[in-house]
Amino acid sequence: MAISDKALGYCPTRATTSPPLNIQLALLPHRAIMEQAMKSWELENSIKLVDPTRDALYNYDADAQKALGNAKPWKGDPHHFQHVRISAVAMLKMVMHARAGGAIEVMGIMLGYVREATFVVTDALRLPVEGTETRVNAQDEANEYLVQYLERARDAGQLENAVGWYHSHPGYGCWLSGIDVGTQATQQTFGDPFLAVVIDPDRTVSAGKVEIGAFRTYPEGYKPEAAMGGGGGASSSSASNGDGFQTIPLGKIEDFGAHSDRYYALEVSHYKSTLDSRILESLWNKYWVGTLSSSPLLTNRDYVTNQIADLARKVHEAELARNGFGMGLVGKLKSERANTGEDERLEKLARAAAKITQEERTGLLAAEVKEKVFVGRSLADSAAAAAAPAAVQGDDGDTEMKA
Repeated sequence: MAISDKALGYCPTRATTSPPLNIQLALLPHRAIMEQAMKSWELENSIKLVDPTRDALYNYDADAQKALGNAKPWKGDPHHFQHVRISAVAMLKMVMHARAGGAIEVMGIMLGYVREATFVVTDALRLPVEGTETRVNAQDEANEYLVQYLERARDAGQLENAVGWYHSHPGYGCWLSGIDVGTQATQQTFGDPFLAVVIDPDRTVSAGKVEIGAFRTYPEGYKPEAAMGGGGGASSSSASNGDGFQTIPLGKIEDFGAHSDRYYALEVSHYKSTLDSRILESLWNKYWVGTLSSSPLLTNRDYVTNQIADLARKVHEAELARNGFGMGLVGKLKSERANTGEDERLEKLARAAAKITQEERTGLLAAEVKEKVFVGRSLADSAAAAAAPAAVQGDDGDTEMKA
């Protein structure tokens, strides 16, 4: 009696779902690199794993939100909200949306809730808006889309409300312009608690860390204390320097300084749940090849060129101001009194130049490492194979080794 292959436990090769052993061994170094790259990305953006016992961040408590809405503690304290916690998936959605817009500003809405002095953002959605390189406008179509989305989300069991809006500033930092301040002030008047988030996709690619800032405006007529400072444009999660320094293009400096005392920055942190971990791992397994093969030196060439050109214009203006060209007698006297301010401007220019240099050096080092890991290894294997002695058959039938 013949015994079937199935009874012997034999499985045909074509039914095997996993790759052969030799391919698995060959992929081991790449898997290690992939996992290391993912860990580096999480560390750079300070994404912390939420314990299963703390997954309650995703549990919406309608009664607690209603009680907080009735109390309105933020009405008596303009600085009531100090922190923002954004889920890793929501952050990825916002960054990918901002990056897809290129040089055009984009806009979207964040969903979540508030807990004491903290905004908790659980999700984000894009809005169909009309954007340009300097502004973005939400029309009736966007408002209708948002209402329909929230209705269908509640029908599906997603009870979170809109707690803020986000938009992009391609290449010129995270801060609120005059139009942004007006929009946020209107939202806080009629829909508080509400939050404004700004993302710079170009600086995100250049620095390798998400450039993001979260802001709230002060009530009308409120004057912030000098100790609290204005918006300044940088939050703790920003890719700017740790002390909040960031470079503002010459064409945006006036708008940046004109409204910086009408809003303040909140501390931004990110979190992920156990489910987010699986989602991020699946996404990383799909896109890690593109991540390793891309280079910020090539992807962000236009942004870096504009940064260098803007720095050159600022240096030229600083030289003219230092030498007093284009000024009358009164202008020269004022310039002599402003030596301290001039030194501060020169220091900022030096720091901006150092920042550009550091990002370029980092990109070059990353490219060199990739070349050594991938190209260098292939060349070494080819050289080793070429140098290996070949076995030939001698005239007497013996096997000889030929170099």
